[in-house]
Amino acid sequence: MTTDDWRTEPVIALSEAIASLDDADEVAGLLRDLCTRREITEMASRWQIVRLLDSGLSYRDIAQQTGASTATVTRVSQWLNHGTGGYQMALARFKEDL
Repeated sequence: MTTDDWRTEPVIALSEAIASLDDADEVAGLLRDLCTRREITEMASRWQIVRLLDSGLSYRDIAQQTGASTATVTRVSQWLNHGTGGYQMALARFKEDL
């Protein structure tokens, strides 16, 4: 198995569909049709954790602020620092738009 074994044709097609959308409202509409409310909430929580990690808050403070476990904060931090770069890229672009 390679580290890219998750990049199947359906995943690529979904990524292309998301990339084809014009703005956050269109992405939100797709997410709502595609995912359960819980899945959306969990993804949004992970994104909030990424932003708080980037701001320098401690894992414990982030867990208290978000309601996530410290294990989740640790896992998100691992992907932020040692993942495929998706969090880093999105964070950089998010900060550019502020």
